[in-house]
Amino acid sequence: MDTTISKLILLYVFDQMEIPVTTETLNDMCCSQNDWLTYMTLTEVLPELVQANFVFMDNSSKTSYYKITSEGRDCLNYFFMKIPSSTRKEIGAYIKKNRQEYKRRQEYFKDYFQNKDGSYTVILKILEPLGTKLDLKLNVSNRAEAKKVFNKWNESAGEVYGSIYKLLIDGDD
Repeated sequence: MDTTISKLILLYVFDQMEIPVTTETLNDMCCSQNDWLTYMTLTEVLPELVQANFVFMDNSSKTSYYKITSEGRDCLNYFFMKIPSSTRKEIGAYIKKNRQEYKRRQEYFKDYFQNKDGSYTVILKILEPLGTKLDLKLNVSNRAEAKKVFNKWNESAGEVYGSIYKLLIDGDD
């Protein structure tokens, strides 16, 4: 595939996602789950798009996040028709269906480990491109409870954050 088309496809992915994305997300979305780009092409064209100022790379946190710039949108708007319409439709449909799941994967971190006393610590985080929004460590008595919390985190993180925020910041004084 022509690298120009590959760059346009990647710009289109950024445009459709509407949120900053990690290299891991791009690789999964473009290379593993779909055949829009190969891994080698992705690793070649992404730095070129950053260098051309079509994509901004924010590496202020441990993980680098990428997003399309206004120059990238202008380029995409100008050359939009060079991307095959079937590819545009496929990308649009896939991202519409999976955007929230990718967002959760990037934003919600979870892990657990056993403590010396036999209890478990569950680590739960909500991450943002500019840092950690919530960092919570929960001590539970056994592995079953740790796994339960671990498995519920992705579906409950937003509600947990909202409840804590409301209780501590929006609550009556």
